[in-house]
Amino acid sequence: MGVVLGLCAGVGLMLVWLSLSGAPRTPRRSTVGLGLGELLRRAGVVGVSPLALVAVSLGLGCVCGVLVLVVSGAPPVAVLFGVGAAYLPVALLRGRARRRLRELADVWPEAVDNLASAVRAGMSLPEALAQLGQRGPEPLREPFTAFGVDYLVTGRFGDCLDRLKMRLSDPVGDRVVEALRVAREVGGGDLGRMLRSLSGFLRDDARTRSELEARQSWTVNGARLAVAAPWLVLLLLSFQQDVISRYSTPEGAVVLVTGAALCFVAYRLMVRIGRLPAERRVLS
Repeated sequence: MGVVLGLCAGVGLMLVWLSLSGAPRTPRRSTVGLGLGELLRRAGVVGVSPLALVAVSLGLGCVCGVLVLVVSGAPPVAVLFGVGAAYLPVALLRGRARRRLRELADVWPEAVDNLASAVRAGMSLPEALAQLGQRGPEPLREPFTAFGVDYLVTGRFGDCLDRLKMRLSDPVGDRVVEALRVAREVGGGDLGRMLRSLSGFLRDDARTRSELEARQSWTVNGARLAVAAPWLVLLLLSFQQDVISRYSTPEGAVVLVTGAALCFVAYRLMVRIGRLPAERRVLS
């Protein structure tokens, strides 16, 4: 008994010592929360937390599952449609994020041209960035307006650029912001020339990517149609109780799960084959 008490006392003293001498640890954030938060920022959705997105997805999945169960009376069918409905908000956000990235890629050259004109007119770099909130391209006005307010309040150019990158959540924006940061730190009179060169590079890159996306869009659309067709047929069959009841058996459930797995693998494979290399935020 004395040995056990001694061990407990020793462990307790060691824990106290570690808590007093160790460096404070920052709480680890959930990887899922980080991924959903980045997705929401890329989609341009403001004021919605990852937890709210998860709650909406779960609620939509439950409602859809219950409705299909009431109509069909087949629990396996209801579960599959419920899972698909739960994934629908995430799929919509991903589509919106892709459209927003394409839209931003198209307007960044114009924004950089405006910056070059403002710098050539004698504006400082922070002033040139802030004026994009009023005279820049429409999709970029809100984050640059927030940058102007941040810089007016704090006066810290580097910190304001970091927050601007977080609001943009755009690979092209990362490159532009880091180029401006380097130009600000190094200084010199070549800022206007650098901005004009960057504008030409971004314009050529956006033109090439848009042509490639137009050519491979038929692959993605064909994959979506091929995946959606059997499940639309199954949804129509749900209104025929004598037919859909066969999927309530264990054999029917196996058929549904196998079909869903094959559709998922085939869709991901086809999209991966026809997908263009995605730009990564290597400087975020």
